[in-house]
Amino acid sequence: MQEYMLDPLDERIIHALQIEGRAPWSELAPVIGVDAVTLARRWEQLRERGLAWVTGIFPGGATALVDITCMPQHTGQVARELTRIPAIMTLDHTSGGRDLLATVLGDNPLAIWDVVTNQIGALDGVRNTQTHLVTELIMEASDWRLRALTPGEASRVGKPKPPRARAPRTVHPDVEAALRHCLMEDGRRPVSRIAAEHGLSEQRVSDGLARLRSDGRLRIRTDVARTVTGWPVYAWYFVRTAAKHIQQMRGLMAQIPEARTALAVASQYNLVVAVWLREMTDVMRFEAALEAAVPSARIVDRSVVFRMSKHLGHPIDEEGRATLGFVHPFSP
Repeated sequence: MQEYMLDPLDERIIHALQIEGRAPWSELAPVIGVDAVTLARRWEQLRERGLAWVTGIFPGGATALVDITCMPQHTGQVARELTRIPAIMTLDHTSGGRDLLATVLGDNPLAIWDVVTNQIGALDGVRNTQTHLVTELIMEASDWRLRALTPGEASRVGKPKPPRARAPRTVHPDVEAALRHCLMEDGRRPVSRIAAEHGLSEQRVSDGLARLRSDGRLRIRTDVARTVTGWPVYAWYFVRTAAKHIQQMRGLMAQIPEARTALAVASQYNLVVAVWLREMTDVMRFEAALEAAVPSARIVDRSVVFRMSKHLGHPIDEEGRATLGFVHPFSP
């Protein structure tokens, strides 16, 4: 991935979209200092190269991290087959006590069990699985920022518009299904295109979009290929800590620029943390800093990610880019 690195304009665009992923280019132009046409063209280049993408996240249901160990000669084939399973949103190739680490979504814990048992466990080459059911989201990766804008510039990025006064209080299932189908693949897809693709009026789609966001039932998340950022090392930490300190982690994680995800889980661990780091030596430094900040915390295992095979439904190529299409977890 050395042939392309983000330039300052790329970073400013991505940071702005991390704040508000559906912000119109006309509103971002005065913040970033570049005209709207140039911003739209540059974003399309980033998206086509698989270097950045916007995803609609619909919270709810159950989530689990699943450790997967494989027969060494079958790991690659297992990963390719796992990538095609819709319920698997993210798949990492890792060191440590697992060969692969999958994020699995389901309507409920039983649905997670079904995927782990009857889809993942049934694959040839899978030796063992271990499931860490997520009980609470302490920090979500959509809160992570590239930090290319100044604080003043970041504060000028507009927030989502609230529902209009005459908008329906509830979202019709057909409208929600259309939004799920379109926005999970491309969180910036225009309302006009969603309406045309699903035979709906633009007003109904616009009202439904605003209502879901206002109610917290839809989040818009912008991601960037780690390989073109200044944080090339990606690591997971599996932690045991006193239950009373779990909530303390919320404030701590918010103060650590490298932290991306923190999850309370039900397994032999009770906390799992993911970070992006600048150097391999930072893996142990972060571990020492975490244990110093939370004296009861004991890092039981850690894994460095060699590469990703899938991220939020997007298969990832060997250079870390989202260039291989989309595996949709939801069909209307």
